[in-house]
Amino acid sequence: MANLLELEKAMPVAPLKLIAMKGAENLGNRINNYLVDFRKTINNAYKSDPALQGYVEDNYLFEVNCPRFGSGEGKAELKESARGKDLFILCDVTNYSITYSMNGHTNHMSPDDHYQDLKRVIAAANGKAHRINVIMPFLYEGRQHKRSGRESLDCAYMLEELAEMGVKNFITFDAHDPRVMNATPLSGFDSFSANYQFARALLHSESDMIIDKDHTVVISPDEGALNRAIYMASVLGVDTGMFYKRRDYTTIVNGKNPIVAHEFLGDNVEDKDVIIIDDMISSGESMIDTARQLKERHAKRVFICCTFGLFTNGLEAFDKAYEKMYFDKLITTNLNYRIPELLKRPYYTEADMSKFSASIIDFMNHDISLMGAMTSADKIQTILKLYNERKNPEIEEGIPL
Repeated sequence: MANLLELEKAMPVAPLKLIAMKGAENLGNRINNYLVDFRKTINNAYKSDPALQGYVEDNYLFEVNCPRFGSGEGKAELKESARGKDLFILCDVTNYSITYSMNGHTNHMSPDDHYQDLKRVIAAANGKAHRINVIMPFLYEGRQHKRSGRESLDCAYMLEELAEMGVKNFITFDAHDPRVMNATPLSGFDSFSANYQFARALLHSESDMIIDKDHTVVISPDEGALNRAIYMASVLGVDTGMFYKRRDYTTIVNGKNPIVAHEFLGDNVEDKDVIIIDDMISSGESMIDTARQLKERHAKRVFICCTFGLFTNGLEAFDKAYEKMYFDKLITTNLNYRIPELLKRPYYTEADMSKFSASIIDFMNHDISLMGAMTSADKIQTILKLYNERKNPEIEEGIPL
């Protein structure tokens, strides 16, 4: 673990508790298991201090319940005392599989429903908890991060609202536009990337890649993801390129301007392995078209790496694209809800973020700098060196999280 020596000497700000909101239980359980393991194995100077009772526990999960009345209204119930606790609330606003009954009808929870339940839990714990931290991997209303014309500014208002409710730290991953943190300049806001986990998952699933500028290139599917692509390319020591989405700004379809064409800006990709990196897959049409064009340019293999796989139109388009050999591997994280069918697809690989998330929580509970966790270049280069020497990239001895 990064900064391990500093962690061993640090004192926690308060007893740690993790709340996994409805729909985030699977990720919450995995994070909890790592936290239990971290606390039992670390040689912390205050570990046995009677004043820090509860530092080592068999379970850090805090039980809450958010029931619904028959009218669809809801409330939050804390099943134990939150007084004096350092609460970390994990919320997945994308999990539409959770349902509730309203006037005899079955409703699927929307991002708005998840956000409202999050506020209910914060309201129930406020004034009692020592500190409240929110972990929202997929940023609620993150795609509505700026105003163009007569529009709402939802993401900024959400951060402002949570800060006013007493949330001290806000943790997210691959924020669509991290500049939205300017809405609450006096509150903590951290947006982490999954680059290291993507590299581990890709190198573990493919045994014959050659990672250099003659054999590999990193591609951004649009101008918005260019910074991510440039970072990954510089760490891997390969070239980069991007596609420019030419849109019809005279028309609006499903709330957005339709894409007319993808224009490629970059060097020759013929006979090269291509890594496409982006923050999310929504419907997937743009990603599939990008992969298709790369294969038409005679790319050897195409690997898609996206932090969040939403698949709002289902998996059929990706199944057909895989059959047509438009792409060879699809990697997403486990930070948001994924339909069970996706996990069974032959082209799918998971980038597990639970251990990394647990280390972030552990560091924040000790008030330790997160720079070591946010800067993953050395970590990626370490496993890349092992891979190029054809050693097992799953070896973790000497490799930080």
